[in-house]
Amino acid sequence: MVAAIAQEINMSQQLEGQLIETIYFGGGTPSILATEKIESLLHVIHKKFQVISDVEITLEANPDDIDMEKAMAWKRMGINRFSIGIQSFFQEDLVWMNRAHDAVRSRACIETIQEAGFSNFSIDLIYGTPGQTLEQWKENLDIAIAYKVPHLSCYALTVEEGTALHHQIQHQKKTAIDPEIQSACFDILQQKTSAAGYRHYEISNFALPGNASRHNSSYWKGTHYLGVGPAAHSFDGEKRSWNVSNNIQYMQAIESGISCAEEEVLTSKDQFNEYIMTALRMDTGINLLQIEQHWGNDVLLQLKKDIQPWIDSRKVVLKDDHWIITLEGKFFADGIASSLFQIDTSDQH
Repeated sequence: MVAAIAQEINMSQQLEGQLIETIYFGGGTPSILATEKIESLLHVIHKKFQVISDVEITLEANPDDIDMEKAMAWKRMGINRFSIGIQSFFQEDLVWMNRAHDAVRSRACIETIQEAGFSNFSIDLIYGTPGQTLEQWKENLDIAIAYKVPHLSCYALTVEEGTALHHQIQHQKKTAIDPEIQSACFDILQQKTSAAGYRHYEISNFALPGNASRHNSSYWKGTHYLGVGPAAHSFDGEKRSWNVSNNIQYMQAIESGISCAEEEVLTSKDQFNEYIMTALRMDTGINLLQIEQHWGNDVLLQLKKDIQPWIDSRKVVLKDDHWIITLEGKFFADGIASSLFQIDTSDQH
């Protein structure tokens, strides 16, 4: 698989001549790979592309995979940021979520990363799981803040149709999610992180000064990116492509020197809707000038009409030519965005 990924990198013509500012090993559990395999991919990337000197290189890691020997090896090869799927510091939460690691590892992996000298890392925390009390959620955040974790990604538990969890809830084998509890958890999250000096720069992401994820921010800002490996997505500004998810089909295609990707060209309407969705999630908001320059004055005028009810209800505010979601509005971000998708921009540019 690693050889196929390296071959795909070498085959790619996207991003040639552009400076690479971030590299992200994710989409699963790359931390289980032997460190020399990750290093070999970094060599291929550096040889293929122009990589800036202070590139952000992130590795998604499971708490169970982190030990001092690996941490030092990752550091030597240039990895300078981690995204760690901790989810909770409570054993009962981890058991409920069927996580492989335990509460002891949740803490130990942070201590190992810090002892190894890493100052830039993120942890994932999940809130709103059935049975989790508000006090437990507060304690989860208190523990993270006490460790001075530089970046927090906090997500409400969602139940997708067709999943085993959805089936269990439907048949009353597991407790259903309580939206009011999740809303209360979100309020606590905003209060505690704000008091601790975190910038709430994206709906689910909180960073101490200088620790916002450069890689994820580039997605939200619509920057071009190249994804390699099974199921990886890429975007060149006009079209989005995605590789086949089946490992065997992926490797066979790459070894044959052919593309294993499907693609779609984004219409002006698609681009508009994606911009609205991502911009509203950011603390910088929707740029009115950007809307007018890219989609025209008619689209801006319609958007002003559509967004007015949210301004009237104090869920959106206008600040320096940007529409920004207020604290009260952040829990409704997806609903606000979808209400603005009504605009037909198919003939605009």
